[in-house]
Amino acid sequence: MKPDSPDLVRTLMEVAEQLAREAGALVRDGRRRLVTVAATKSSDQDVVTAMDLASESLLRSRLAELRPHDAILGEEEAFRPGTSGITWVVDPIDGTVNYLYGSTAYAVSVAAVTGPDPTVAPDPATWTALAGCVFAPEDGRTFTAGRGLGATLDGVGLRVGSARPLIDSLVGTGFGYVSSRRRVQGRIVAELLPQVRDIRRVGCASLDLCGIAAGTLDLYYERGLQPWDLAAGALVAQEAGAQVTGLRGQAAQEAMTVAGLPGRVEELRAFLEALDADSDA
Repeated sequence: MKPDSPDLVRTLMEVAEQLAREAGALVRDGRRRLVTVAATKSSDQDVVTAMDLASESLLRSRLAELRPHDAILGEEEAFRPGTSGITWVVDPIDGTVNYLYGSTAYAVSVAAVTGPDPTVAPDPATWTALAGCVFAPEDGRTFTAGRGLGATLDGVGLRVGSARPLIDSLVGTGFGYVSSRRRVQGRIVAELLPQVRDIRRVGCASLDLCGIAAGTLDLYYERGLQPWDLAAGALVAQEAGAQVTGLRGQAAQEAMTVAGLPGRVEELRAFLEALDADSDA
């Protein structure tokens, strides 16, 4: 069966939703107990909770049962190669700081992608996303998408509307946890804010990308997104008719991700390029 055949994509969509819901139930129920920091990443403020680790362990064990020949790339553990040509890209809790503080804006993100070399971890700049699910455990919102099959929210099809002028656009963004990058990101926000309706910082990239599809954001940009931040949410946005890109002719990736309605993404992208928003200097 071809990797992008509709039947296979539907199967992968079903697996993605099933596992996102299972992991979501685990992390939601885990909030009834004390949530503790298990480790830190890029800085002392960039945290990993014990539930991040438990959620990814669940996702990996379930994928080993359901899709034993597929590779897995997760946020908390090393890349596990496979032999099928399909890689699962999983974020066990997207929005960990929100989760830690009791905010509802967090999600579990599960996606299946193919890349040019199945023996190495896939790169957002070169992969082809096949299926994905972003599940928000606190309110049950379930975003799903399949390559060529569209995107849905709780089973209802999503399609982006008409682009608003930049001055009337609601723009989402996010910030890194390293102070040098934050200084640059603060400068970019200060320049952009007078040019748009307003700016939102939700703290969960997958939900921001899905927000483009659902119409709760007009535009979104962020520097520093990792593969697991992008995979499922970007596919949902694209299958709803949005554009997801990087700067300077590049694909969406860690250097920069820009998403939104066709006809407006280009304007925001040009603005960010002029400000060197993909630089930390």
